[in-house]
Amino acid sequence: MRSPLIGQPAASVEWPYLEKDGVLRLADLRGRVVVVNFWASWCVPCRAEHPELVAAADAYADAGVTFVGVNYQDQKATAVAFLDELGRGERYEYVVDTGSRGAVDFGVYGVPETFVIDREGTIVAKIMGASNFPLLASTLDQVLAGRSPGEVVNGPVQREPGG
Repeated sequence: MRSPLIGQPAASVEWPYLEKDGVLRLADLRGRVVVVNFWASWCVPCRAEHPELVAAADAYADAGVTFVGVNYQDQKATAVAFLDELGRGERYEYVVDTGSRGAVDFGVYGVPETFVIDREGTIVAKIMGASNFPLLASTLDQVLAGRSPGEVVNGPVQREPGG
């Protein structure tokens, strides 16, 4: 089932940073390919995909790709503990989806869900379930070549803690 957001402009959302002052405005990233990953510390598949996302963020940073980790329905302390345990990407932005407004704008069903936005600000790909490096690399290579990969279901998502 194709997401109705594929081919549509990404919402103009603003998210406060998880561990520093200020906000990230998605619109300010126009001109770059952006990977938006919704995650939570209570999400089992999020733990598995985290090192894969960090590796992809490092590998694609010089290609003009920005990774944004959007913490979803979580507590700040447990989200920070998750990153303390599993590590932070040096070229990765971590933000908080206060009130789940961004999740609503992106039509998030559960976590993890990952969206790829092209340089013009259009959503061109969605990965439902845990991402892995080969899948991320294939998707990003297609986007960087000007193609729209569409939607991939790569496993289950969790709707809530313990869900």
